[in-house]
Amino acid sequence: MSSTALVIFDCDGVLIDSEIIACRVETRGLRRLGIEMSEAEVSRRFTGVRARDMYRIITDEFGVEILRDHKDAIRAEIRACFDAELRAVAGTHELLDRLATPRCVASSSDPDWLHQALTLVDLHHRLADAIFSGRMVEHGKPAPDLFLLAAERMGAAPADCLVVEDSVAGVQAGVAAGMRVLGFTGGTHCTPGHGARLAGEGAEAVFADMAGLAERLC
Repeated sequence: MSSTALVIFDCDGVLIDSEIIACRVETRGLRRLGIEMSEAEVSRRFTGVRARDMYRIITDEFGVEILRDHKDAIRAEIRACFDAELRAVAGTHELLDRLATPRCVASSSDPDWLHQALTLVDLHHRLADAIFSGRMVEHGKPAPDLFLLAAERMGAAPADCLVVEDSVAGVQAGVAAGMRVLGFTGGTHCTPGHGARLAGEGAEAVFADMAGLAERLC
């Protein structure tokens, strides 16, 4: 894609198949607090959203204070599950092998989280100099701040950037940043109809696997 100066990948649910693990653990944790929410609802509402923003929304909605001990326990449980279960999305390494356009990662996850997760699937060393975290900006997705920061640091104009996102919040953020957006539904958390939701928010095309995405990007 000669008109694209920079490809910006989300991480969770795009490069790594992590969302289904995180949503499962978060759902169990919410139930321990007396909050009944299905894994599907947690995924639909909070995929792509920073953890601190998710907890703020839940506190406002349910009136339940979520203490630091609970958050730390959830993080530890997710990390343990990552150690046992986390995989790169099929075809990710092959796509990065073929992709000649500059690339970076812009994720709502914290920097240490990204380092651990990407290292587990042998991706961190391939992207280490171009990883941007939601911790680096005031407003997380669906605000455009993180994508705009990534473009600025990578020396690309927003209009010349192409975002690859699996979440509604991420697509909204890319569109708000003035970037083109591709939707990705190859993560195991994606349910029927998810691609249509991404397209409805402005994704110009939606891909269900890395092979199709590679044909578009490479």
